This record gives sequence, structure tokens and C-alpha cells, in this order.
Amino acid sequence: MERVVPFASMLPLLLVVLVVAIGRRSAMNHRVYRLAAVERKLDLIMAHLGIREPEPDVPGVVLQELLAGRKIQAIKEYRKATGAGLKEAKDAVELLARQRNLG
Repeated sequence: MERVVPFASMLPLLLVVLVVAIGRRSAMNHRVYRLAAVERKLDLIMAHLGIREPEPDVPGVVLQELLAGRKIQAIKEYRKATGAGLKEAKDAVELLARQRNLG
């Protein structure tokens, strides 16, 4: 019985924490959805106006690796050449692949 009392007194606190966590996750999901909607609209506007996203300046070795189908190696080479972080390098290499229809 002594073990039940501390648990029973902690139950309301645990429920409050759970509700707050669910609320924050819901707000985050809403922000992600809204950002995706804005990006889709911007893509449509750019397409309508005939504006293309500029190609990033990339060293030749990065393009060679990408053309050879070695995306991970291309990301490594991009990081080595530019000093970029992993996410930035990955995004740049993926953009280059999309622009050149390399998958």
C-alpha cells in the first residue's frame, strides 16, 4: 500500500507532462505542414515565372563522383572542398543531382 501512494500522487504530474508533450508535438507537426505548403506555393510561383533555382558552385570532382553514381563520396568531396557541414553538403549534392536528373 505504501508504494501505491507515491505513484498515485505522481499520476497527475505525469498526465500534465504527457498532455504538454503531445501539444508541443502537434504544434511542431503543424509548423512542418505549413512550411511544406509555403515551399509548394513558392515552387509553383517560380515555375509560373520561369525562374530556376541557381545551381550551386561545385568542384569538378564532386560532379564526377555524382555522375559515377557515388552520392556519398560526392558529399564527402563537397565537404572537403567547401568546409560545409554534413547537412549543407548533402542538400547541395542532392540539389545538383535533381537539377541534372541523376536521381
